[in-house]
Amino acid sequence: MKNLKQLKKEFIEDLQSIYESDEISTFFTWLAEDLLDLKTHDILLKTEFDLSKSQLSKFEDAKERLKKEEPIQYILGYSEFFGLKLKVNPDVLIPRPETEELVQWILNDYKSKELQLSIIDLGTGSGCIPIALAKHLPQAKIKALDVSEKALKLAASNSEENHSQVEFIKADLLKLNTLPAVDIVVSNPPYVKSAEKSNIKKNVVDHEPHVALFVEDDDALIFYKIIAELALKLEKQPVVYTEVSQYLAKETRDLFLNLGFKNVELRKDFRGNDRMLKAY
Repeated sequence: MKNLKQLKKEFIEDLQSIYESDEISTFFTWLAEDLLDLKTHDILLKTEFDLSKSQLSKFEDAKERLKKEEPIQYILGYSEFFGLKLKVNPDVLIPRPETEELVQWILNDYKSKELQLSIIDLGTGSGCIPIALAKHLPQAKIKALDVSEKALKLAASNSEENHSQVEFIKADLLKLNTLPAVDIVVSNPPYVKSAEKSNIKKNVVDHEPHVALFVEDDDALIFYKIIAELALKLEKQPVVYTEVSQYLAKETRDLFLNLGFKNVELRKDFRGNDRMLKAY
């Protein structure tokens, strides 16, 4: 028999060569909450709590997956985003804090919940962007597309579980000829150059879907070019919000301006990097 205190000691010792101590403590808390159904204060107070064989087995399995640097969100099967609990798996990217900032930018610009907005999210993945927008803009009509059928299935499930109204569409952004008439286009498209793979953390490169991350080195802005061109084709030009690579932010801004947008703003994320763009 092993208690919670012993389990935590072994957990930290086995992972300390891979992760920072604060990160290991966070992982332990999340797993204890999820696998043992304990509250944070229980984890601190019930250190002599004895674990069953089943509980120990689940913890051991999670630890082995962490040793392989599999993201904790895939191990848990969900991620927190904008106050929502969203299922995630290796078919979709794990939602990032920067994407929350992109959503917040849109919500700051359109504060009224009564606005009859039409919005489309291009490359939706887990559905985090449209679901968060739908929860805060309940009168909006929101569509979201993705090339991956598996991603769309997960996104639709996330939308249903979070009681949001989003229409999901299977489509390849690279082959789209037109967009429906919308007020807002939002996207977090692939933008990491293949040459940058060596600089990306192992837990991302080895486990998250490459189709949602990487672009060819010689055409790194291909998705932004298509998004801009599709938006400019519409009779009424929508406002475009996208995440951008901090290394290509100015090039992305110039692309939108050169293609015909009159105003393009870059915005820094919480780390101080240019990571968001608004074009109108």
